[in-house]
Amino acid sequence: MLPLQNIHPSLIPPYKTVFCRRNSFTMAYHRRLSRIIPLTTLLAALIVGCNNQPEQPKEAPAAASAWAMPKQVPVFDADSAYRHIERQVAMGPRVPGTPAQRKCADYMEAELKQYCDTVYKQDVKVKAGDGQLLPCINLIGVINPSATRRILLLTHWDSRPWADQDTINTDKPILAADDGGSGVGTLIELARQLKGAKLPANIGVDILLTDVEDYGNSEKWGEDSYCLGTQYWATHLHTPGYKADYGILLDMVGAKGATFPMEGYSSEVAGGVQQKVWQAGAHAGYSSFFAYVAGPPITDDHVPVNKLTGIKTIDIINMSFDPENPFAPHWHTHGDNMTVIDKATLKAVGQTLLQVIYEEQVNL
Repeated sequence: MLPLQNIHPSLIPPYKTVFCRRNSFTMAYHRRLSRIIPLTTLLAALIVGCNNQPEQPKEAPAAASAWAMPKQVPVFDADSAYRHIERQVAMGPRVPGTPAQRKCADYMEAELKQYCDTVYKQDVKVKAGDGQLLPCINLIGVINPSATRRILLLTHWDSRPWADQDTINTDKPILAADDGGSGVGTLIELARQLKGAKLPANIGVDILLTDVEDYGNSEKWGEDSYCLGTQYWATHLHTPGYKADYGILLDMVGAKGATFPMEGYSSEVAGGVQQKVWQAGAHAGYSSFFAYVAGPPITDDHVPVNKLTGIKTIDIINMSFDPENPFAPHWHTHGDNMTVIDKATLKAVGQTLLQVIYEEQVNL
């Protein structure tokens, strides 16, 4: 990988755009991103847009021989993850304040209780950018609660209330099969695998399912109007003084043809964690998904986790190598339904996460 901080200014292409995670990308630096990420890093990330060709890394992933490999890693069941997404989507859009929100929360809580030692529930109200008080339900499943080393895995589960990137019914909510459902399906199946495989006593995994992530509008209310459930959790931790060695966020991890470049903010604040995960992806046989390519910085749930808790957390998020169209065509549209979900992508992400966890076990 070409470290962003080592890129000479002469190699930086002419400025085109900087991406905001949740609204249409703009032709100017986003207010919030320009404050939290150095300008050189933002510009360097745009190298991936030159001629629409991904930047090639100068360094290959570490050889497997330099890092002890676990003897056996559980096999992620993509069929099971897919079924969990189907069940969420069948409930309809999981928008805050709707019956589907409560029904889905009950479903996820019941699933986590089957596979986790302890499950915490934060059932609260958060203030939206438009002033509304919205019901917010965060769920935290804890595996091996007494373990001294902890890995935080998180994803949001709510649906965007508006299809603002669509051309029809733009004021109606989306089903969010990928942007919400795919992360939940992956993490519930991962919890099932960990339940059967029995982690060693000194490694613990915490699964955080956050609500009210997608009820935001950057242009009207600012970037802080997103990730409200995560902001609440980060300032009201489920156990006092909670810490994890690192965190991994999943966002849009189930679509056909997905690619996961190395998101820019993750590289800036948690580059070592990002390298660990991408190398695990290569060890598991999924380097075609986990590209050693510099991606743009994205506002997402990992930002408040890093800023408010200090837990170094990265984002695995599906992005293209085209700076003019960074997200999949179904993003924030009614096309985000079960037709875009691909078991091969779910398998790549779920198996990579298991690889990360079990490599941690043998490389303490």
